[in-house]
Amino acid sequence: MFVAAKLLYGVKLNKRKKKDARQLLIVSNHQTVFDEFFVGLSFSGPVYYVASEDMFSIGILSKLLSWAVGPIPFKKSTNDVGAVMNCMRIAHEGGTICIFPEGNRTYHGRTVAMKDSIAVLAKKMKLPLAIFKIDGGYGIKPRWSDKRRKGKMTAGVTRIIEPEELAKMTEEEIYRLISKELYVDEHMKTEEYPSRHLAEYLERAIYVCPDCGLSAFISKDRRISCQKCGKITEYLPNKTLKGINYDCRMKNEGEWYDYQENYIRRLSRDAYLTEPAYVENVSILRVIPYKKKLMLDKEAVIRLYSDRYEFSVGAGATADFDENSCFDGSALPFSKVQAAAAVGRNKLNIYTSEGIYQIKADKHFNPLKYVNFYYHYIGNGENSDAEFLGL
Repeated sequence: MFVAAKLLYGVKLNKRKKKDARQLLIVSNHQTVFDEFFVGLSFSGPVYYVASEDMFSIGILSKLLSWAVGPIPFKKSTNDVGAVMNCMRIAHEGGTICIFPEGNRTYHGRTVAMKDSIAVLAKKMKLPLAIFKIDGGYGIKPRWSDKRRKGKMTAGVTRIIEPEELAKMTEEEIYRLISKELYVDEHMKTEEYPSRHLAEYLERAIYVCPDCGLSAFISKDRRISCQKCGKITEYLPNKTLKGINYDCRMKNEGEWYDYQENYIRRLSRDAYLTEPAYVENVSILRVIPYKKKLMLDKEAVIRLYSDRYEFSVGAGATADFDENSCFDGSALPFSKVQAAAAVGRNKLNIYTSEGIYQIKADKHFNPLKYVNFYYHYIGNGENSDAEFLGL
């Protein structure tokens, strides 16, 4: 698997002259599904990785990954105390641990905001802190894409902070250091990543049109089109954007993503209380954490409102779905949702007190709008200063 990861991504590992054989706490930014293997190639001995619960419920692949990378499970977008305790236990037993403190792979080429709990953990563990930086992974294969591109990618240790130095720092200082050391903005670079399929499935990340607001998009090859106003945008090999039938004011997908988040922050929480913003055909599964997924309904419909998700159940829905009271009939108010997270390329996980539910649809499905609407609602609402919209 390690060799396959290197061959698939063409990554250049910035190896140290001598691999550090000590017990370490490794922190890394997160760009590709193979990041764990890039880390593993750079250190001596086994490394235990903190990984989301979705990784443990995909059949034989989960077993293979568990054997290959020794994962420590955690529930995405939640404060999973059990995961922290497992990290402390493994550290006490002499194990090296790797954490991706963003908790998410980037959708837009920049390092995502991290939870400040990583600084607390780094200080408590009293281990050397290894900074592992990945650059170019977004260019090679963006999270929203199914296709790899040709291009340059690097990964490796940039710095090791000794326990004595960490002991003198405050948690806030450690957090700022990790955030700074792991920050990458791939749109600041001019490298090209050629492919015939540069824009395909960009609609998994983009759902707001700069000209007509909330919309739906469809992509093919290097172009993506707004289905409401017909504007066509081309994605170029250097990761910049070009308007085909209009003057595109977004330089790249990162700027488009920022515009989209700002649009949602300005959106009134009363805007879609009676009419849904989106209606889509989906499948609903129940996630049995760290074990498997149970299909509840292959023919459901989800409706996105400002304050809730609503579901229409298909004829083939199982009894497990019908008896699940947390959906309150067909409506799941945001007040009953503990967290919402985009999983993989285009899946949505909804966390409630009664279980974890995964929403899947066709290849064009965009889970981010469901995550953004939820976090916007539970924040400060219209004109919110809250930065966090779920990613």
